[in-house]
Parts: sequence; C-alpha cells; structure tokens
Amino acid sequence: MNLFRFLGDLSHLLAIILLLLKIWKSRSCAGISGKSQVLFAVVFTARYLDLFTNYISLYNTCMKVVYIACSFTTVWLIYSKFKATYDGNHDTFRVEFLVVPTAILAFLVNHDFTPLEILWTFSIYLESVAILPQLFMVSKTGEAETITSHYMFALGVYRTLYLFNWIWRYHFEGFFDLIAIVAGLVQTVLYCDFFYLYITKVLKGKKLSLPA
Repeated sequence: MNLFRFLGDLSHLLAIILLLLKIWKSRSCAGISGKSQVLFAVVFTARYLDLFTNYISLYNTCMKVVYIACSFTTVWLIYSKFKATYDGNHDTFRVEFLVVPTAILAFLVNHDFTPLEILWTFSIYLESVAILPQLFMVSKTGEAETITSHYMFALGVYRTLYLFNWIWRYHFEGFFDLIAIVAGLVQTVLYCDFFYLYITKVLKGKKLSLPA
C-alpha cells in the first residue's frame, strides 16, 4: 500500500467519523442528506460482498467492516434515532436517476461479467455521484454547517488522494484501472466548486453558502 492510498483511507474514515460525531453530539441530522447516506451504504455493501470470499489483509478486512457498519449506523441515526430532525423537505434529489444509470452502466462496462465484479463496478460508478443529493440539498437550503462542510471536504480529499494513488500504482506497479480512474475523476470534479468555497469561506470562519 502506498502513502496516497493510506492517507486517502484516513481521510475517508475521518469524514465518516466527523459525520457520526456531528449527528450524535448535536442529537440532530439537520443539513445531512439521508439519500446520500443510503447511497453510500449501498456502495459499501455492493463493493465489499467479497468480504466473505476474498481475504487480502487484516487492515483491508477491518476497513471494509468499519465502512459498512458506519454507513448503516449513519442511515439508522437519520431515519430512526433522530428522524424528527431530518429535513426531508429539502432532501429531494431523485436518486433513481443515479442508481438506474450506474447499474445499467455496470452491466455494460466492467472488467469481468460475474456477479461480484458487476456489483464492484456498480459501487464504483455509484460512489462517483453519491454525494450529489448532499450537494443538491446544500444548494437548496443555501448553506451548510461548518462540521458538515468539514465532512464533505474530507470526502473530496479522499477521492483526490485516490487519484494520486492510481497515478502512483501506474507509475511504479504498471497497474491501470480505467473504470476506477474515470469514476474518481468524475467524483473529484463534482467537489471542485465546493473545494473553492470551503477554502475561501469555511477556513476563514464563515458559514459556507452555495448559490441556489
């Protein structure tokens, strides 16, 4: 494992922990898109079904378990524990416009036409757009709490570091995964506007606002 992947994993884990802490400490999921969190839960479930069939390392197994457990815990907090604070009126992105096309694309463009490989490919495609309901919700409300902004920024950093991970692996290992690279680029591009606003506003102590 190279440094970029390790730091990417840490950034991803930090994002998840920040979100869980935000919800638990405030006893509220206001400003959090439940739909994005459901999509991430679907992503991790589809991607890590090989948990039962393919052992790589203790680190790999632990991270898979943590991602799945945390994603479903977040969904439970939003839709059950703190359901009264969930802002469903603003979380209105039509997720079927993300799930259906990515599922079809996974059937058409994959490395190997097997169930686990198709599910893995589907998770890669879906993850690249899973943040859209959250971005849509922020643009609809016009602002995001600082901790929510930190969560989204950490996710963006995770994807950016993984792009460097692919570059490293291609240069030093000769490994090239076009599906993962293109999906990663799409996801990083979606964060670009948010990155700019985060750096120019949130890091200066201002509340992040997005144009409606």
